[in-house]
Amino acid sequence: MSVSGEERTLLVPDGLAGERVDAAIARMFGLSRTRAAELAAEGLVLVDGVAVSKSERLLPGARLDITIPSVADPLTVVPVEVEGISILHDDPAIVVIDKPVGVAVHPSPGWNGPTVVGHLVAAGFRIATSGAAERQGIVQRLDVGTSGVMVIAKGEHAYSVLKQAFRDRTVDKTYHALVQGHPDPLEGTIDAPLGRHPKFDYKFTVRADGRPSVTHYETLEAHRFASLLQIHLETGRTHQIRVHMSALKHPCVGDLTYGADPTLARRVGLERQWLHAVKLGFEHPSTGEYVEFESPYPDDLAAALEVVRDSV
Repeated sequence: MSVSGEERTLLVPDGLAGERVDAAIARMFGLSRTRAAELAAEGLVLVDGVAVSKSERLLPGARLDITIPSVADPLTVVPVEVEGISILHDDPAIVVIDKPVGVAVHPSPGWNGPTVVGHLVAAGFRIATSGAAERQGIVQRLDVGTSGVMVIAKGEHAYSVLKQAFRDRTVDKTYHALVQGHPDPLEGTIDAPLGRHPKFDYKFTVRADGRPSVTHYETLEAHRFASLLQIHLETGRTHQIRVHMSALKHPCVGDLTYGADPTLARRVGLERQWLHAVKLGFEHPSTGEYVEFESPYPDDLAAALEVVRDSV
């Protein structure tokens, strides 16, 4: 078997005589015992030229060969153009895009799909170098499963100004969400702190020790099974709209993670939550002029809304 990575060879010292393979490797190479056991299971640990199991006991003076495969950094930006990302505006300070569903804003552990940052680099855009390497120029984020308009800073001044604007909550962020049922009242404000779910680390929930989170909503259309809402975010927490609407017992249609009805999701043909960032308004970092950018509904959301509108 040929595996690229670091190859190490040494003789088992007297002090490790009688130790299990996984325990000895962990001590000698600074690995976790779990990782050491995985290497043995993959046939990457040889004692005197023979592959051994993790529980094998070592003899002093035995030759130990170990291959530690190289692991790609999950935060490395991979320049790949992404089909479906459209440029709504481009000038020397900023680029505004329409992000499709299924695209992350930047690389992160556990995500190996397309990213906005990777697309912009591949397409030849110069973006600000401020921020962590994997998310340079990023002043806001949208979930992988949320589509719509977002702005990226191309220069350092723009990055600083926009970052501060988002902190100061002077950016107008408008979303449309199709939610189950009919919120009562038809318009209102949800002020409920959000934090990670105690049992599922991929989810968030309302909790007393969470971060302050404020969502304003108003009903645009009320239909038999669902309501189309216009939502303004005062804060910008991860999954904020999805969690707040679920807490009201009106989850976004198609949002199975937060309690949506799977039967209704199938009926309207959705495989993700009906949530779209339709409008973004802010003072341009170079001119100070108020600018606004909009994104139309993508095909899957538009089709689902029509099904709901046609329901009698």
